[in-house]
Amino acid sequence: MSFSFFKPSRPRTPQEVVKSIKESLMALDTKTVVEVRALEKAMEEVEKNFITMRCMLIGDAEVEPIAEQVSQLTQEICNECVIDLLIHKLPVLGWEARKDLVNCWSILLKQKVGSTYCCVNYIENHFELLDFLVVCYDNKEIAVNCGNMLRECIKFPTLAKYILEAASFELFFKFVELPIFDVASDAFSTFKDLLTKHENIVSDFLSAHYDEFFDRYEKLLTSSNYVTRRQSLKLLSEFLLESPNSQIMKRYILEVRNLKVMMTLLKDSSKNIQLSAFHIFKVFVANPNKPREIKVIVAKNHEKLLELLHNLSPGKGAEDEQFEEEKELIIKEIERVSRLQQLTG
Repeated sequence: MSFSFFKPSRPRTPQEVVKSIKESLMALDTKTVVEVRALEKAMEEVEKNFITMRCMLIGDAEVEPIAEQVSQLTQEICNECVIDLLIHKLPVLGWEARKDLVNCWSILLKQKVGSTYCCVNYIENHFELLDFLVVCYDNKEIAVNCGNMLRECIKFPTLAKYILEAASFELFFKFVELPIFDVASDAFSTFKDLLTKHENIVSDFLSAHYDEFFDRYEKLLTSSNYVTRRQSLKLLSEFLLESPNSQIMKRYILEVRNLKVMMTLLKDSSKNIQLSAFHIFKVFVANPNKPREIKVIVAKNHEKLLELLHNLSPGKGAEDEQFEEEKELIIKEIERVSRLQQLTG
């Protein structure tokens, strides 16, 4: 006689899991949920389904993920258009559900079905989903979750290229200065990834949108917010000086307005900003092909510039010697330009 009253439940297949996820997410639709209890029940179902999805994709303390199931789950999520629901339902998900979704998101994007990144390919055919994630920075409850998901998307060149060229990209110039520090900081992290992860794409973008981009960027460099000024200046150094955007850099250092911005930042009350500004300012001065307008500005302000540079010191550190050498070269070049301008008038 068998005393087994409870049969172990059969593990759900990836197809069944995706079906449950889809149904529970659709049940969150405010048009169909008319009672608080019904909404709570729907949310509980979503959270349980997301836990199942997470375990299937990532595993847990007892079970390792099975590659075939991961592949099947990913394929089914694309086939059933569940990616749309995962993104569009973010604003109504609970904290735990959002956390589980973010944990699963990078796995889903990186998962290949055959030779294709299935979810990336899906998003390439539904680029408006990326615009939705960007706009979600305006919702403080889900901003950081969306930021994490966006940065995973940006790892893929086609998705990064779309965001850079989309109208929604302009919103980052607003988001990085939002009053909520955590949201602004996260937005800047995404903004930085967009401008540094794929150098050739960024170079092409800056070449095509040079004036409009740097008009907006100048406002960040001259922001009244210290964190914005410092982060923007550091990022400018990174994508101008430390990457192969040489044509962009050459164009940037020919413009008087950009030189004036750096000269203003050399006078900033923050030593960190002064030092960062120096590393860009020195390129204007050291440029052997300085246009006449640049030479005139340098000569006209040479006394104040020399005073600022003589007082500029990086403090203690291994780079002191190199910094002093560079500073000395720039001081001599400013003096030379000033003398020549006096001679030529």
